[in-house]
Amino acid sequence: MSETPFHPLDHTWPDQPADRGTLGGRPVLDCVTGAVDDSGEILLGPAIPVRRGAEGWEWLVVHVTASPLPVGEEVDLEVDREHRTALSAGHTACHLAALALNAVLADRWRKEARPDSLGNPDFDQAAITSSRIEPHGSVDVYRLGKSLRKKGFSAENLDPAQVAAQVNELLAGWVAADAPVHVQVPGPELTARRTWHCSLPDGEASIPCGGTHLTRTSELGRVSVVLTLDDAALTMRTTVSMC
Repeated sequence: MSETPFHPLDHTWPDQPADRGTLGGRPVLDCVTGAVDDSGEILLGPAIPVRRGAEGWEWLVVHVTASPLPVGEEVDLEVDREHRTALSAGHTACHLAALALNAVLADRWRKEARPDSLGNPDFDQAAITSSRIEPHGSVDVYRLGKSLRKKGFSAENLDPAQVAAQVNELLAGWVAADAPVHVQVPGPELTARRTWHCSLPDGEASIPCGGTHLTRTSELGRVSVVLTLDDAALTMRTTVSMC
């Protein structure tokens, strides 16, 4: 089995960008998920017609370089640690912000909703349309349309600034708690279903996630969110200010 330290862009849910670094001294221009079908053809990223782990497909990490490497040559693979750390901080903060948002919006549900791992109605999973991890931050977009209202969520008189203030208060406490973070990995294969865990004062939080993360909440330094509401879409911008 081949191994790589590089995190590729996931074609199914492309939230965390690919790692940067070098392969055999050559800059890695991109790192993407690849899949091989019965014909032996390697398909990349959006060209893959099935979800990751689909039966009958072989999955691999594809490193894109400006020039090819000689077949059979032994090379070193080196990940840009600074960039990886920045993305890991953004991803850890993204999960914490989502859980905090769920908690703050919990009293807006008029029907029973599927709970998150802390027991609050999972607004994040019910409403999210896109998520993008950035160095030291993330941007998440939620739709507040008819389908969410039918599920029992009320966005009436929602004040983004007030909600953000409550979310930030929760986040400050979680960061100060120095809670341990880890990713549970059931197997070495690319298709293994990984789960993010964080032992928060409010309980053991867990979210399915194949990204990279920090090891403790205190490493984040400070996490803050800004919420904006526009045309039935709630956008949450999360920023990390590491010490």
